[in-house]
Amino acid sequence: MSIRLSLLKPAFSLPLVAACLAPADARAAADCFDTAAAYQHVSPLILRAIAWQESHQNAAAIHRNRNGSIDYGMMQINSVHLPVLAHYGISAADLMNPCANVYIAAWHLRHMIVKYGYTWTAIGAYHSEAPAERDRYASAIEAIVERMTAERMNLVPMVDRQR
Repeated sequence: MSIRLSLLKPAFSLPLVAACLAPADARAAADCFDTAAAYQHVSPLILRAIAWQESHQNAAAIHRNRNGSIDYGMMQINSVHLPVLAHYGISAADLMNPCANVYIAAWHLRHMIVKYGYTWTAIGAYHSEAPAERDRYASAIEAIVERMTAERMNLVPMVDRQR
């Protein structure tokens, strides 16, 4: 996948440098969802849902894919992005910093939103641009968002009342 450097450049300025230098504890990562989302103009709720779908918010997650690529960190940033990230001094090891990982995920999601609009297609494309995988992923994220929203509002999901 080709990534336009003009989209990437603003994402890797002072906020990302600060994120890479920040402590890598869970509390710092939690704060990074809001700051990364604000910086990239994406939804922090969507970012949190992606983190849950990708790794259940496991900052130490590493997944080796059948195609030889590797997914790193809480947001499972794929190694396919490493050549572009290297231009900004970001390595695979840096992807294991929870805050940096969230910032890079926000950048990637923003790139998909620029390409597809602020749609479920864009959110699904965070994972894959292949239509079937993209649509399955978008549906999974939508379900997680609904569950997170219900939990935040202290609502119990409605059940079918068939009599």
